Amino acid sequence: MHTTIRMLSRTLAGAVTLAASFAMPALAQDDAMTPIAIPPQPDAIVLNTGALPGATVAESWHRQYGSVFARNVTVATLTPFLPDPAKASGAAVIVAPGGGFRTLSMNNEGWDVARALADRGVAAFVLKYRLNQTPADMGAFSQSMARMFTEGARDGAAARAAQQQDPAKALAPQIADARAAFALVRSRAAAWHVDPDRIGMVGFSAGAMLTMATALHGQDAKPAFIGNVYGPLAAVQVPAGAPPLFVALAADDPLFGNGGFGLIDSWRTAKRPVEFHLYEQGGHGFGMYPKTTTSTGWFDAFARWLDMHGYMKKK
Repeated sequence: MHTTIRMLSRTLAGAVTLAASFAMPALAQDDAMTPIAIPPQPDAIVLNTGALPGATVAESWHRQYGSVFARNVTVATLTPFLPDPAKASGAAVIVAPGGGFRTLSMNNEGWDVARALADRGVAAFVLKYRLNQTPADMGAFSQSMARMFTEGARDGAAARAAQQQDPAKALAPQIADARAAFALVRSRAAAWHVDPDRIGMVGFSAGAMLTMATALHGQDAKPAFIGNVYGPLAAVQVPAGAPPLFVALAADDPLFGNGGFGLIDSWRTAKRPVEFHLYEQGGHGFGMYPKTTTSTGWFDAFARWLDMHGYMKKK
């Protein structure tokens, strides 16, 4: 199990490095990791899951691809992005950025997604979950990420590792953070104009893994719907009453594009609602970056899917 978890960490950590390979030329020119001060987060609410056990390296942030990333997160937080009450539908989404459980793409897969949801009338909450520790030195971190990406993209290694792991054990701290996020939103549902029975979750890459783990092993979290954006699609045991599932993936994703679509088949076999968008191009980590590929349309498709299920309208 420990070997599998280490392999998973190595393979998924390349998701952030990989984004530049498929981003627009202007973004590719900004692929250097530049340390920055931790930005003010006045609206971030500390969750009650405590500090990461055994952590010795402090949280730090850096800029890359015109976006910002957090790493060595040891204390989980949740940041609300609330819609205008006049157009709030009552639905809400926990947003889980990706980054191989080594870093978090806070702009591209977090804040930007949350703002777009809030603009559509859906309350959004960005989960900054606890991460595996990485080298404090930026140079060492950058080199390790490059190595990890190379290993992860080789011969579908990332997809195979994701199939072998036991999420309930490997992702226990992160699942605890997600459960705490759902509990917090439900506890403040009245103040935030949220229906406690209409809270879903969407995640990207490693965040998609956390979203799936939360749906399948999150006990009291019970998301009303889930979105898996360029996460692994290994087959799973689908519980009775599993939530509607939205999936978006690029066919040229070097981490998960060749891993099969067992997750889709699992949901369909269980006769649970699932929508699957397989884009010809987009690579890994496209998120909210402006690109020329059709993968950029994933958010509009997700919003239409939410609307089809009634989450864009007041109940």
